[in-house]
Amino acid sequence: MNSNQRAETLRNAPLDSWIALSDDESRVVAQGNSYEEVAAQLDKLGDQSAVILKTPPHWHPFAL
Repeated sequence: MNSNQRAETLRNAPLDSWIALSDDESRVVAQGNSYEEVAAQLDKLGDQSAVILKTPPHWHPFAL
């Protein structure tokens, strides 16, 4: 997966939420209002390789 694909996955993820990305970071496999909620969903799925992170309330443009 390249960084453009990863960025697109994150842009399409629910804002101001906790999410879990698949191990290749190509899709959101769980979403919730708390870390614990997402971790519980992953336990039910048997997924121990997902990456859990918090999305921002809104995206800001970034320039270098």
